[in-house]
Amino acid sequence: MNGCLIAFLLAVPGYSQKPKKGNTSLPVVSFEQKPGALTILVGGKPFASYIYEDEKITRPYFAHVKSPCGIQVTRNYPPQEGDPKDHSTFHPGIWLSFGDINGYDYWRLKAKVEHEMFVEQPKGGPGKGTFVVRNYYMSSDGKDRVLAELAKYTVLVRPSGTLLLINSTFSSDSGDIIFGDQEEMGLGVRVNTKFTVQYGKGHITNAEGLKDGAGTWGKASNWVDYSGPVDAKYVGVAIMPDPDNFRPSWFHTRDYGLMAANAFGREALTKGQKSAEVIQKGQEFHLGYGVLIYCKPGKVDIENAYQDYLKMRAN
Repeated sequence: MNGCLIAFLLAVPGYSQKPKKGNTSLPVVSFEQKPGALTILVGGKPFASYIYEDEKITRPYFAHVKSPCGIQVTRNYPPQEGDPKDHSTFHPGIWLSFGDINGYDYWRLKAKVEHEMFVEQPKGGPGKGTFVVRNYYMSSDGKDRVLAELAKYTVLVRPSGTLLLINSTFSSDSGDIIFGDQEEMGLGVRVNTKFTVQYGKGHITNAEGLKDGAGTWGKASNWVDYSGPVDAKYVGVAIMPDPDNFRPSWFHTRDYGLMAANAFGREALTKGQKSAEVIQKGQEFHLGYGVLIYCKPGKVDIENAYQDYLKMRAN
């Protein structure tokens, strides 16, 4: 399968499964453009802000990600009263970033990811919305383009929630790209403080049934779920790496609220042989993930959601 798919699945309590004279009414995915940001709505309700111009956070990210029942699933950005203040700009919500590409550190904001343009303008509709952007990863001094990223985002409303697919392709015409070996590589999520293991009553669970940071950290898995009770509802986020990625992802999971799917940190996460993924000049490299965000009266069957993601990831 060409392209990388990051998938975001969100439960939609307002989603009606009752057909209307043979037609199922799907919530409309829509977009609102603002300076440096794109607001994404599902069924007229805010889902997330895609931020691509920010003086403090010099890489694109999703912030204020809400479940359709109105409960926010990512930590407040900036952190508010009651939130731990660690990594306040490194962990703004949901992001794809890397602590080492050709020696440059984009995760810790020591080098900039520059939004160039919308290659395809946001297009919404019943049950589906898409947009495509091109980013340039710059050198630390901002003078050179290290690589280009073409990222396609697709929001799909599914019976279990909303599925956002992100197709990211990396390439360089100026030289080789080398992805290094660190904990801070790949797709990261910082969850709402209220359902963390450390500060709330939440839990981390992987596909093998291992629990919390102690059980899931450094383990490869088809998916990892971070979820718990908030305001009498059960909310959560699950990351599902695309099985067509170049390698399965190990997970960097922390009880304070972070989880990241990392296919690059073989030494950092497993004490194995140091990884250096080299993409030759002119070649393309793809990464994909699925993320399920939900809000239900009870727990969600993440394995079923993962199987649904596998069917929908080519959309």
